[in-house]
Amino acid sequence: MVFKKNVEDLTVIRNLRLNQRHFLLELQSEQPFSLLLPGQFVQALVKDSPSTFLRRPFSIHSVDIPNKRFRLLIQIKGQGTRHLSLLKEGDKLNLIYPLGNSFSIPTTKDVLLVGGGCGVAPLLFLAQFLNQQKIRPVILLGFRSQEETFEIEEYSKYGTVFITTDDGTAGEKGLVVDHSLLQKEKLDFRKIYCCGPDAMMKSIARIARWHKIDCEVSLENTMACGFGVCLCCITPTDKGNERVCMEGPVFNTKRLKW
Repeated sequence: MVFKKNVEDLTVIRNLRLNQRHFLLELQSEQPFSLLLPGQFVQALVKDSPSTFLRRPFSIHSVDIPNKRFRLLIQIKGQGTRHLSLLKEGDKLNLIYPLGNSFSIPTTKDVLLVGGGCGVAPLLFLAQFLNQQKIRPVILLGFRSQEETFEIEEYSKYGTVFITTDDGTAGEKGLVVDHSLLQKEKLDFRKIYCCGPDAMMKSIARIARWHKIDCEVSLENTMACGFGVCLCCITPTDKGNERVCMEGPVFNTKRLKW
């Protein structure tokens, strides 16, 4: 499916700091959205940051179609994202969107969403979308500590939420892949959607393969252009090297050379 791409200056409605490393940008469009689907992303232009030359990619975190708004969940990693964290209400942010493909629509209600760190970003929009399909998923989220957890109540609106923290200060102690939910002899899911660090996604893919569960992951390869020209984000698949920004970011794990 080919999506119409918009290049637009959106207005910052809110910049909410979640913790030391993460913040939410809520953005207002002046025009009705074209089709937006969970798993798609935007490319943001970081103005007035001398060391930031390329646009930065961010997953669409949640969408408010009637009010022409969506939110981006951003982790502060470098000068570009640090600069974005200083945006104020009324500021403009230039975006190219929507980019990439999307998660598939499941044919079953037995659905699990697994996210780690900032990889939880596209899963809220996915959970919203699934609710519209009368599906209430199980959502498993992994964080470093209780101080770094965020939006648990928001995810709980759309599914049953379980969490892990590395230090055990909230939820189960350990990595998200070690949660007791995933250690059963037989998993009661027919579909798994996942986003997070590569090692986590590969572990989830192995678990899914062992239990014969269909699994899709949203890759977070480094992107420069977002249009498939620079070839920075290629990943090996059953059809050769494919561009994460164009053929992805969502891939069925059966297709990935992991």
